[in-house]
Amino acid sequence: MLRSARPFRSALIAAVAMLGAPFLAPSGALAESRVALVIGQSAYRSVTELPNPANDAKMMAQMLGDAGFDVISATDLSQTDMRAAVSRFAARIADTGPDTIALMFYAGHGLQIDGENFLVPVDVDPRREADIPLQAVRLNDVLNTLSSVPSRMRILLLDACRNNPFPDLARTAGHGFAMLDAKANATGTFISYSTSPGAEAEDGRGINSPYTTALLKAAREPGLTIEETFKRVRVAVNQDTSGRQTPWDSSSLTDAFRFFPTKDQSNTRPQTTPTRSADEWKKQLKDKPPQAAYDLVIADDSVEAYEAFVALYAQPPFAAQVRGLLDRRREMIAWQTANFTNSRAAFEAFLKLYPDSDLAATARKLIERLRNRPLTAPINVAALGPTCPCGQPGPPTKQKADDDRPAKRSMKRAKRDDDDTPPRRRRRPPPDEEVVYEAPPRPVYVPPIVGGIGIGIGRFGGGGVMRGGGGTYGGRGQRY
Repeated sequence: MLRSARPFRSALIAAVAMLGAPFLAPSGALAESRVALVIGQSAYRSVTELPNPANDAKMMAQMLGDAGFDVISATDLSQTDMRAAVSRFAARIADTGPDTIALMFYAGHGLQIDGENFLVPVDVDPRREADIPLQAVRLNDVLNTLSSVPSRMRILLLDACRNNPFPDLARTAGHGFAMLDAKANATGTFISYSTSPGAEAEDGRGINSPYTTALLKAAREPGLTIEETFKRVRVAVNQDTSGRQTPWDSSSLTDAFRFFPTKDQSNTRPQTTPTRSADEWKKQLKDKPPQAAYDLVIADDSVEAYEAFVALYAQPPFAAQVRGLLDRRREMIAWQTANFTNSRAAFEAFLKLYPDSDLAATARKLIERLRNRPLTAPINVAALGPTCPCGQPGPPTKQKADDDRPAKRSMKRAKRDDDDTPPRRRRRPPPDEEVVYEAPPRPVYVPPIVGGIGIGIGRFGGGGVMRGGGGTYGGRGQRY
């Protein structure tokens, strides 16, 4: 069900304009167009309903409307309805123009299957993992649809990593979402997960989830950039869940964004914080109380910050929590690298490092799929259809005897004296033959070492980027 706040807002603005109320005139900071799609999935049909996503969507739609967004609300969508909603949202972005700030909020179930992330419609009823790509909506397809429309900024907020509701899938599918790096997508993208990659989020004890509760409060703080907003969200959710849930985000924004900018602020280029090494973090954390140091590294949410913390603070109550975050982050980086490389050697290296991972079953399955994958395959050009021999040199001809050459040259001169048109050179067509070309070797990608660790996989044959959805570390379409 879709609802748009646009008619009401338009009528309200028109009425206020007639009354001459200048206080609702948009400031320079809100001169750009803002459109949002808010989806809440509660009424699942084949599994237990989720009580909070509908409430989360309602409260987020209200907050975004107050922040100047033209909001489209959608609840309890089937797969067909969800795809249609995203399509209409993309059309709305196109209508408002390339200076649009587009935001999508999703609350509901989300799954990771074969290293890809899926949003779960309410009509999904899978019997096996292979049913999810057919019945759910691939997250990379959503992101690619939004990226294909010219816009100033794309913000994707996902309160979608609740526990896997399908018992048969939970035994083999990985927990939570796989990492999705905004920096490898279109510039101007911000992605936020309600919890860390590979972890599960809680639905919450109140009427809203911990993530949405924290976001509703932090976003309304006047003048906060989106980066600072989600640092506060991360700390608040971590505290509210006693360390069980820590939101994560990735950004490739080049402009600043504030939900509620003050009058003297403009959306200029954001001030980025340079990445710090573990040694630099140690200097900053040294002599700080454990609670203050813990809040700092949670807000930053980087491997380097966590490494520095576990080196300095080995005692409870925070050491075990940070060590767990660090270990899982390293594992998810290794899983991201294996999926990006997409080779038997990469998945075998992941299994060697993490044999007891919840992703081990998926890694073994992908190795089996890749066993019969040919490294190179000849291409039969003749099988592609007839080719034109025009312009191809003919076979060499036998030279005439020396005594014939002067006469032949004399005849050519005589012909040119009568006709200025140069003679057309005729070439004998080449004999029919089958030409077989061998495909060049696939490019090999050697991922960088992230956070001071590497997966230890060296160079892999048959690697390359993912196929399908076109997003980074995302849609492969099909694994071989």
